[in-house]
This record gives sequence, C-alpha cells and structure tokens, in this order.
Amino acid sequence: MTSLDKLIMMANQIAANLAHEPDPVAATKQHIIDFWDPRMKAMIKAYAGDHLNDTARAAVAQLG
Repeated sequence: MTSLDKLIMMANQIAANLAHEPDPVAATKQHIIDFWDPRMKAMIKAYAGDHLNDTARAAVAQLG
C-alpha cells in the first residue's frame, strides 16, 4: 500500500465517521485541515479522486 493509498483510506474513514455531522463535508474538511500535515494535504489534493467517497471527494475539493 502506498502513502497515497493510506491517505485515501484515511479520508474515506474520516468522512464515514463524520457522516452524522450536520455538514459532513465541512466536518471532514476541517478534520483534514486540523490534523493532517502539509505534505499529506498536498498529496490528497493532487489526487484525481477516483477512490474517494463522495463526502471525502467534496471535502478535498474545498481544501485551500
């Protein structure tokens, strides 16, 4: 498993765990902002998104 594969898995898990939030996309995005280092954020932002679930994909798309 590559580092990118791990990030994809993590983003999907975060999105699934935060699905109960009023705005799961915003909660997932905020978790990534708060807890992922800049290298991790850069790698997931550069990813095309094929294996991200809908919530994770939307959250990643909103990262600055």
